[in-house]
Amino acid sequence: MLKGVDPRLNAEVLYALRAMGHGDTLVIADTNFPSESVARQTVIGDLLRMDNLTAAEAVEAVLSVLPLDTFVDDFAGRMEMVDAPKEIPAVQGEVQKAIDAAEGRPRPMIAIERFAFYDKAREAFAVIQTGERRFYGCFIFRKGVIPPEA
Repeated sequence: MLKGVDPRLNAEVLYALRAMGHGDTLVIADTNFPSESVARQTVIGDLLRMDNLTAAEAVEAVLSVLPLDTFVDDFAGRMEMVDAPKEIPAVQGEVQKAIDAAEGRPRPMIAIERFAFYDKAREAFAVIQTGERRFYGCFIFRKGVIPPEA
């Protein structure tokens, strides 16, 4: 255990988050996402796991240390539901609340069509698979910066 670090963050996840640079992307995926095959194509090349957490719990832990990009609209994206792209399932609503809490203001995610999501995920820095069993619990986050102290 470390002081000030969410205990849900394991060593492998912390390493990846620290290694990411401004603009790099991170996938947080549910249990149905093809995480292993997609993760092999990422910068890290290995699948990271946060197995016993819901997507929202994992996002909350990750956003406790990861700044989101403030310069772009695609700072966070959600996988669109097939045949219902505007529908927001409960799992995505929970993750949106975690984002808003971390940002201190409402900041909506963009929607990404399912196959476009897979393509973007393959270009990510890393993939974290959660224990989320609800469908469409898949998200992409773009790392921002931590400004210098005033």
